[in-house]
Amino acid sequence: MPVLDVYDIDNKKVSQLELSDAVFGAEVNPAALYETVRMQMLSRRLGTASTKERSDIRGGGKKPWRQKGTGRARAGTSRSPLWRGGGTVFGPHPRSYALRVPKKVRKLALISALSMKMQDQRIIVLRDFPLEEIKTRKFKAVFDRFGLKKALFILDRSNPILEKSSQNIQGVKLIRAEGINVYDLLNHDHVVFLEPSVKMIEGALTS
Repeated sequence: MPVLDVYDIDNKKVSQLELSDAVFGAEVNPAALYETVRMQMLSRRLGTASTKERSDIRGGGKKPWRQKGTGRARAGTSRSPLWRGGGTVFGPHPRSYALRVPKKVRKLALISALSMKMQDQRIIVLRDFPLEEIKTRKFKAVFDRFGLKKALFILDRSNPILEKSSQNIQGVKLIRAEGINVYDLLNHDHVVFLEPSVKMIEGALTS
């Protein structure tokens, strides 16, 4: 069973925490990680690209010239895709790019991402992060004290003071435990848990 040290915001060890093997000590599944990240990235695509086909373009109702006898190719409308100013053939239209990945695969991907961070020793657990007022400087001091560059903070509950104190610091993202996702875990060098959030995540992934 993996064991992690728990620190306070002064980077001093205050206790130890036993982690679940099923969540933080599992085998990494690259296929599940790939499918889940692909699903997340495609779900973010707006899919708003749109082009006009020949029937959508104004004008072109009159036949440009008579059918026969001119020596030119026959033409029925000046809005033909062959003409300048004409419609587009097989152009993009608004659509959804979202994919569906089975719930078991998404859960396996989360477990794989957490286990990978654990193997790489990229997980830090804080007992708490007390801030009485919104102060970016104080948050940055804690961030630097642990030698972090790009870190994902996972909170057990909403904390507006922490969220507002961190929003101007490059490389920092705060999410609640119920919003944990594979893309954010892989996109940050370190994952910093507040101690109560660890048990919340373990409970959700082992239920």
